[in-house]
Amino acid sequence: MSQLSILRDEEHSTPFFPYVSVIIDVQVRILSFFGHVSRRNDVSIERLVVQGKVEGTRARGRSPMRWTDQVKATIEAPLHECARKATVREEWRSIVKRGTTPR
Repeated sequence: MSQLSILRDEEHSTPFFPYVSVIIDVQVRILSFFGHVSRRNDVSIERLVVQGKVEGTRARGRSPMRWTDQVKATIEAPLHECARKATVREEWRSIVKRGTTPR
């Protein structure tokens, strides 16, 4: 569950009201940067860092909320589908706008 979906809940909207615009701005920037990186070529170091998998053993304890997890939670789609949709800039902008609009 993303932070934005928590804020969309009616009973939680009033205590978090001052923070809603900040969280939405952060989500828009994360999604915009994801679209920017996804449109780069396959050998881009930024794309490998954002979308790549790191080899090795997993960390112990609770897994942290990763950057890509935030993208998947906000858009409510698998990462490969988000990356495919991000290749068309106008479509990605409309998805970002729909995904970050409080309901």
